[in-house]
Amino acid sequence: MAKSGIAYGVVILACLISLLPTIYMVDISLRDSVDSFSPVLIAGHHTLDNYAAVLAHGEFAGFFVNSLVIAIGTVILTLLCSMALAYAISRLKVPGGPVILLVVMSAMLLPLASLLIPITVLLRNLHLTNSWAGLIGPDTALGIAFGTVVIKGTMDDIPVALEEAAWLDGAGSLTILTRIVTPLVRPSLLVVAIWQFLFSWNEFFLALVIMTRDDMKTLPLAPLFFEGPYMADPGKLFAILTLIGVAPMVIYAVLQRWFVSGLMAGAMKG
Repeated sequence: MAKSGIAYGVVILACLISLLPTIYMVDISLRDSVDSFSPVLIAGHHTLDNYAAVLAHGEFAGFFVNSLVIAIGTVILTLLCSMALAYAISRLKVPGGPVILLVVMSAMLLPLASLLIPITVLLRNLHLTNSWAGLIGPDTALGIAFGTVVIKGTMDDIPVALEEAAWLDGAGSLTILTRIVTPLVRPSLLVVAIWQFLFSWNEFFLALVIMTRDDMKTLPLAPLFFEGPYMADPGKLFAILTLIGVAPMVIYAVLQRWFVSGLMAGAMKG
């Protein structure tokens, strides 16, 4: 019993320590301009004026729409590409499948900074800078490797007898993929969807280089846009940071049970 109490105490302490930056960020976002620079963790007076001022700017709504469209588009494309590639390697046994998987997985080893210049040059040649497609494409390309590994890990555990029975009934590869395999790997699809949404929503460097027009910027770039007007008012900058983090926190809080169960269902088996 004593060991359990100590373990719970350590967990609670670790949670509090990890949440301190978030608590401090939210608290500053609720302070007025006078208390913004106060070096206390929790201020005595709070107000929603900072959020009202930020949301009153039309640019912020545009940033939100851009991030939402790009994140959703990236998730859809990543799921489609990863599912197709995983099925081809795991079930169709395409020639050179292991080599293809190894090449795809090698993309996970490359740091994003090393890809910025070639991606930017390619998008400029294709006239895709300052467009949703210009950011959806690279984000999808960076997520396919992780998605393929996760989905293939679960797909390998599906009994082949199910597909053989469908073949005998006259079902084709597309029918088997959509009606038999997809429902069985749904936990893995959810893992990939959540992971890719969070990555695309929080992605900064590619958006900074590709989205140079103010009307095409995403939410992670909002602090840079408002840095000039709000430099002397940290409360509003921290309000922006809090709003940026709301969507990922809500999504993960709602879906974290399925996210964990998807990982436990063999999604990380590779």
